[in-house]
Amino acid sequence: MPRNRRPRDREEKSAEIVAAAATLFTDVGFEKTSLVSVAKVAGVTTNTIYWYFESKEALLVAVLDHLLAEALHGVDEQAETPLVDRLLWVVGRLDERAKLVTTVHALATTSPVVEAWHDGFHAVTNEILADGLRQSGIPEEQVVPMTRLGVFAIEGLLMHPLPEAEQRAVLRLALDGPR
Repeated sequence: MPRNRRPRDREEKSAEIVAAAATLFTDVGFEKTSLVSVAKVAGVTTNTIYWYFESKEALLVAVLDHLLAEALHGVDEQAETPLVDRLLWVVGRLDERAKLVTTVHALATTSPVVEAWHDGFHAVTNEILADGLRQSGIPEEQVVPMTRLGVFAIEGLLMHPLPEAEQRAVLRLALDGPR
């Protein structure tokens, strides 16, 4: 039974549900996590979750937004570091949530809300990488293909963890080309 609490505003309650779901989705897995278990951890009823989120997939998108914002917090402080180091920093911050990458790819083919999030994620990631590549002097005609390689490399590193030295080598090759 949900515990009694003081009245909370909508944003606070939504944040508690997202935090509970983030923990369960990453620890137990999206597929194995029921909304009943999310409600129990968040201290709300299952119906309350539906007041805030249209579906389990919509809750996943809120979790992904939360985790991405968390992972990118402090990225501005990395602005002066080389692009490969910045990307390694982000990969390191996302690594503990990496199993959600597989979930997103699996659901993007069947869930419009997850597909839209995934497309938006790629657009933002492409823009960040393209800016970094341009700043490092990559010719404009190489920016788009190298951006694609960079995104594929990042997703691959999240799905197939490697030691940091190997991660660095993969990103260097994808973003700098052979030397």
